[in-house]
Amino acid sequence: MLDQARRKFIALLGGAATAWAAAARAQQPAGKPRRLGVILPYREGDPQSRARTDALRATLREVGWIEGRNLQSIYRWDATEPERIRAHARDIVGLEPDLIVANSTPVATAVLRETRTIPIVFVSVTDPIGQGLVTSFARPGGNVTGFTNIEASFGGKMMAVLKEIAPGVTRVAALYNPVSNPSTVDYLRVMDETAPSLSVKTIAAPVYTPADIETALEELSRQSGGGLIVMLDTFVTAHRQLIFSLSDRYRLPAIYPVPYFAREGALVAIGADIVDLFRRAGVYVDRILRGEKPADLPVQAPVKFETIINLKTAKALGLTVPDKLLATADEVIE
Repeated sequence: MLDQARRKFIALLGGAATAWAAAARAQQPAGKPRRLGVILPYREGDPQSRARTDALRATLREVGWIEGRNLQSIYRWDATEPERIRAHARDIVGLEPDLIVANSTPVATAVLRETRTIPIVFVSVTDPIGQGLVTSFARPGGNVTGFTNIEASFGGKMMAVLKEIAPGVTRVAALYNPVSNPSTVDYLRVMDETAPSLSVKTIAAPVYTPADIETALEELSRQSGGGLIVMLDTFVTAHRQLIFSLSDRYRLPAIYPVPYFAREGALVAIGADIVDLFRRAGVYVDRILRGEKPADLPVQAPVKFETIINLKTAKALGLTVPDKLLATADEVIE
């Protein structure tokens, strides 16, 4: 998905980050414990909450930041609804931590509205320039930097994979929440451009409530040839189980942008490894706590992607996954 020059640039960044982490291990931070605020879109007990926070903590431990000794972390969970996101942002900023890790585009933008001085490291943001978080990838400016998840061309990639798994699909609905991910319009544009070459028609399906999800999928199922692309945002992530069950009920082939969704029952999921982004975010947290400025740390794109196919779901939908796709998948659930 990334061109060769950009891949080379990202690889160099990754190498620099690794070198920094190795050097930092020899310089144990001392003095008053530093305070880290973390806002996530999942509930505290959600397996993804554990995976992401464990990855962040592991990196920080490697470079000398030990919880309860020289680091105090403050967590806020379940940041999915707009008012809750705003409340968490106000709360965390009011506690005046040394740095805030913001997971998702709505969380990052909400935190930035509350502070222009506390450093912010975002994780899994789709369009940081378009959302006004940074001025450029190379020189973010201000008090924000971090890690993106996908780019607009990914919408076309998802559509192509869905069509390969379900050749009978002729109408593809893009399910998204315009509030939690305003940048979806860019993905829709790419999907519209890709659709003719795949002999499909794209349908925008904005949803704001669980009832909207039920209505959208029921309408899509009224005619044959329906397929679903679930866009990446916190709202649809929070309601993923509802989408899984409705897709099964209406026998709609669906593709998702978060790999672990396939382990939970989705037909196919392809996207960035968000847990890996949290590991890498720990390096930036360390560097900023040691004195570097977010404005000088380049925004980084994902370097690790996963494709996971659930053959049990494919069988239930009456689909045969091509051998070529199975051979290139990172994981196949049988």
